[in-house]
Amino acid sequence: MFTAGGDYSKAPTKKAMCGCTDASHQEAREAIKADHLLTIDSVYKRLGWRTPNGCASCRPAINYYLISSWPKEAKDDPQSRYINERSHANIQKDGTYSVIPRMWGGETTADELRRIADAVDKYKIPTVKVTGGQRIDLLGVKKEDLVGVWQDIGMPSGHAYAKALRTVKTCVGSEWCRFGTQDSTQMGKDLERALWRMYAPHKVKLAVSGCPRNCAEAGIKDVGVIGVDSGWEIYVAGNGGIKTEVAQFLVKLKTAAEVLEYSGAFLQLYREEGWYLERTCHWVGRVGLDYVKKKILDDHALRKSLWERLQFSLDGEPDPWFEFDKASVDTRQFTPVGAL
Repeated sequence: MFTAGGDYSKAPTKKAMCGCTDASHQEAREAIKADHLLTIDSVYKRLGWRTPNGCASCRPAINYYLISSWPKEAKDDPQSRYINERSHANIQKDGTYSVIPRMWGGETTADELRRIADAVDKYKIPTVKVTGGQRIDLLGVKKEDLVGVWQDIGMPSGHAYAKALRTVKTCVGSEWCRFGTQDSTQMGKDLERALWRMYAPHKVKLAVSGCPRNCAEAGIKDVGVIGVDSGWEIYVAGNGGIKTEVAQFLVKLKTAAEVLEYSGAFLQLYREEGWYLERTCHWVGRVGLDYVKKKILDDHALRKSLWERLQFSLDGEPDPWFEFDKASVDTRQFTPVGAL
């Protein structure tokens, strides 16, 4: 059917990344992989970007596609990240920041709590809040105090500001709970230690419950793990965001090592194929769960390769709170105006 102004009978076959280009996210990913592109400028030249320096939409996407496609080769460009990721803390409505240190599987110690309390007093941090992800959030930190807070609490970055692994939520599991069938806390800590510092197309959240009562709410996580009498059930592509999506059953496994491998392989496939700012639920909705199962469950060699590629990518990835040079953190941003 033809109408005034053109033929609108068909939906567009692709959507451009932004106004700088006609290229789609998929075309950009494919070009980076096929031509071994390692810089943002080389992508722009290869795909004929109309705007030489890109924009705030395409630069973070291309930067992510480069470092996820060619780890250890492509260099992360901090200036192509959003303000939160450049500052490594969440900017708040009043211009201050929030700091959420990493607590493995939601566990903490008296020593960590003392250091947090001392930092709250020292830097006069107005609000301390427990998050939904079982972490402690320090709200109202001045930008010039960020480095001091990180050093004083002495805990790794929780990456709460990043398109990365956020938290692995756990229940107490069989270690303490009389209903627990598996050690969910240890499984959560193992997953988090294996996956932390993992950048992704969007934020990633995991949960591990020690029994089907599912106290850790694994059914609405990007990867949810539920302990049962005979082992573990893995669910994927859940989302507790604006539109709640229930995670879909992927596989039942017997051992903790299998949980790490299958979960890691799923997340690496998402890292390599997902579009920037696309949550796992939307990626799986686009490619189909059958596609994911074929890659992860049926192709044993590919699954192991994906898990190995993820470990290779994360090996040596710096903690941005403590390894400023290695993480390319510009510490000048934390110096008060007028003190430069």
